[in-house]
Parts: sequence; C-alpha cells; structure tokens
Amino acid sequence: MDNLKLYGIPNCDTIRKTRKWLDANDVSYEFHDYKKSGITRQKLNEWLAQYPWEKLLNRAGTTWRRLSEEEKAKITDTESAAEFLLHNTSAIKRPVLEKEDSGIIAVGFDANVYQSLFS
Repeated sequence: MDNLKLYGIPNCDTIRKTRKWLDANDVSYEFHDYKKSGITRQKLNEWLAQYPWEKLLNRAGTTWRRLSEEEKAKITDTESAAEFLLHNTSAIKRPVLEKEDSGIIAVGFDANVYQSLFS
C-alpha cells in the first residue's frame, strides 16, 4: 500500500507499537509528528468529514483528563472539537493512519485490523 502516513507523537506507547508492527510487516509509511509539525485545520476538517469527532478525540489521554469539567463541557460538536484538537494535538486519538488517495484507513492500533488491511 503506497503513500501511507502515520500521525502521532513519537513518545506514545501506541505509536511505538504501531511503528514496530508496520516495520515488522514491511509496510512503508511516512511518520507525521504532531509535536514537530502540528496539524492543519484543513487536515482536521478532512478527518472530521470521515470520522465523528467523538472517535478522534482521545478521552483516555492525559491532555483530556487534565481539563476541568467546564472545559470538557465546551466540546460539544465538530466545530468545538476541531478547534480544541487544533491546539491540543496530543488529544487526537493515536495513531491516525491515512492513505493519500482515500483518507483515513484506521484510527487507533489493532493488530487484527492492520493484518486485514495489509495482507
């Protein structure tokens, strides 16, 4: 599968596991580091057109857990989620695996899903 891009942050355990799996299965990809490169509003809008914001928002991570209940309550729809994720890339569920010509092919890591995608 050509033109794969893996989005995440390098010190994330799930990203490490994903990269290890992709490398072990000879799947080539380009890594996009949110910490170094951020994310554009256009890219977030593309993703949010494909996936509901509730699935792209990582509520299990420390970025989300550190928010006050008042701050969490302000994220109620696609627009408010996009604005939050734009400025808090660590709150985007990881990894997002994207194929250049067809958009997101996976969110999160599941070896069984990856096996079916790349076999």
